[in-house]
Amino acid sequence: MADELELQEPLTEYTDDNIRKLSDVDHIRTRPGMYIGRLGDGTHAEDGIYVLLKEAIDNSIDEFRMNAGKRIEVDVYGPDNEITCLGDKPAETRGAIAIRDYGRGIPQGKMIEAVSQLNTGGKYDSKAFKKSVGMNGVGVKAVNFLSTRFEVRSFRDGTMRRAYFERGILKEDETAATEEENGTFIFFEPDDTLFLNYSFQNDIISEMLRNYTYLNSGLIIMNNGRRIASRNGLEDLLKDTMSSDSLYPIIHVKGEDIEIAFTHANQYGEEYHSFVNGQHTTQGGTHQSAFKEHIAKTLRDYFQKNFEFTDIRNGIVAAIAVNVEEPMFESQTKIKLGSTEMSPDGVSINKYVGDFIHTEVDNFLHRNTDIADVILEKITSSEKERKAMAGVAKIARERAKKANLNNPKLRDCRVHYSDFKNPLKEESSIFITEGDSASGSITKSRNVNTQAVFSLRGKPLNSFGLTKKVVYENEEFNLLQAALDIEDGLDSLRYNKVIVATDADVDGMHIRLLTITFFLQFFPELIRKGHVYVLQTPLFRVRNKRTKIKDKDVVKQEDEKLKARNEKQKDFITRYCYSDEERQQAIRALGPDPEITRFKGLGEISPDEFAGFIGPDIRLEQVTLRQEDQVQKLLEYYMGKNTMERQNFIIDNLVIEEDIPEDEDIYD
Repeated sequence: MADELELQEPLTEYTDDNIRKLSDVDHIRTRPGMYIGRLGDGTHAEDGIYVLLKEAIDNSIDEFRMNAGKRIEVDVYGPDNEITCLGDKPAETRGAIAIRDYGRGIPQGKMIEAVSQLNTGGKYDSKAFKKSVGMNGVGVKAVNFLSTRFEVRSFRDGTMRRAYFERGILKEDETAATEEENGTFIFFEPDDTLFLNYSFQNDIISEMLRNYTYLNSGLIIMNNGRRIASRNGLEDLLKDTMSSDSLYPIIHVKGEDIEIAFTHANQYGEEYHSFVNGQHTTQGGTHQSAFKEHIAKTLRDYFQKNFEFTDIRNGIVAAIAVNVEEPMFESQTKIKLGSTEMSPDGVSINKYVGDFIHTEVDNFLHRNTDIADVILEKITSSEKERKAMAGVAKIARERAKKANLNNPKLRDCRVHYSDFKNPLKEESSIFITEGDSASGSITKSRNVNTQAVFSLRGKPLNSFGLTKKVVYENEEFNLLQAALDIEDGLDSLRYNKVIVATDADVDGMHIRLLTITFFLQFFPELIRKGHVYVLQTPLFRVRNKRTKIKDKDVVKQEDEKLKARNEKQKDFITRYCYSDEERQQAIRALGPDPEITRFKGLGEISPDEFAGFIGPDIRLEQVTLRQEDQVQKLLEYYMGKNTMERQNFIIDNLVIEEDIPEDEDIYD
């Protein structure tokens, strides 16, 4: 025992010098996730650069909501659109945004503190900003501290004060006379040492800005000169986003601090858009839960029939917006409402929403009995279909319970999206693969904490035109539904990313199409909420011995990468290519005479190589649905029984490519 004690390492010295206080700037830059969630590169709407935009523009929205300024200008700059608003500062940028509102302007005496000192702001007094989005004195400071360049200008009554920061450090501060209208100007350029390889996606920004106008009738946003506005609020939101035809005109009612709009569509599942004080709560919260509960209760009471809530809400497409005093969110990113009261010591959100829906919707249905008849027909149809498959569903659920203990198709991971308190839940994903060889490679190389694998047996059934009964009758579909845990909706979804991983050949494309058809047919909300992706796998491997490579800069760059990753030098330098263009570039870089391998299937890729494709450098293509993508018409054409029509289309549009020999001196 004494010998074991002697072998123990001495304790690390722990003194006053180990205790240190971080400045506001250092704290946010060291722990950005505490303030903006994920960093990301701008590929996804939840990435940090869009949180920075939201935090910056929220203050302008608050000004509008206080009846101060009806126009906001948002200009997005990029590599092809140089900065024009910073005077003699460098115009080149990877991506930057300038926001100009015409509100009251930040009080100039405290402007520096308002954008650079935590827990400083004008929104703690509920009389000034009674129902504001940003209330914690953090938002715009995070934008400042996480930006390479940040500039703020306040225009008030003929005076302009300007402050310029670099990574949160004040560099310039000046005050001058101005003839510009009152308001505030914010410019920020995200720090590319934190947001690696970032770029702003115009479609994501456009959706954000449109949502602001849906919730604020009368607000005009100019996005790079393009006017965005909405006359009919949430009714416009549903019209612009629905990808299936509504069964009846959208029911749209407003009240004090609440607005709702809903209809039913000829689709499965439920689709919701929810907002609090203008903030898009993509993960719902107490207000959305209240809407779901009380819209079902109100319709059941109106028809005086004991319908199941699931039958009432099947096919519903709805939006709700509420204004809450001093709202509490479950995270700094504000995507899920946690408040239970409309105001401190006020009525509960559940009761407020419930009373409004019961009164307004009931009155509407009594005035519009023709619409009520259509709703009743939809509910009755859903009930009839549910009862028709009750027997097979019961057997399937029993089978699924056993599968939860031992799902033969699933190689599960440790962390799931439904583990709400786990910080890694956003990274949870499941690969849907074809065959055992492909699933074997991914299983051996995956991250067992956050990556699960589900193996398909060949081509799945074409589910277009079938009822949901097939989900229970088909063992493979039933096991997939059980693995995802989405039978009763997305609230219990186990994986944030559902990744379809198939071979890059005709059969692989067909399996991919059949799998996506299954989701579109029965779980369209999974795609609408951005959970479905397609894994991009390399078509070619190009490699050469480092000693043979003519361009020594390529060797030097590779060595720097390995050093940064603490990896040893390898005899070969390898490039994985996802297109023929990338293959040509790799041949030039690694020439002369590199070794070229064409991958035919996922099973051909070794687990060691596969680890690189599903690690930090994973390439994913998100499956999205736009308003113009009419799902039923889309599926009917591509997955229906119109085989001859599709064949004729292929024949009429066939392009014949000629193989041209590569230039012999490509390596010279």
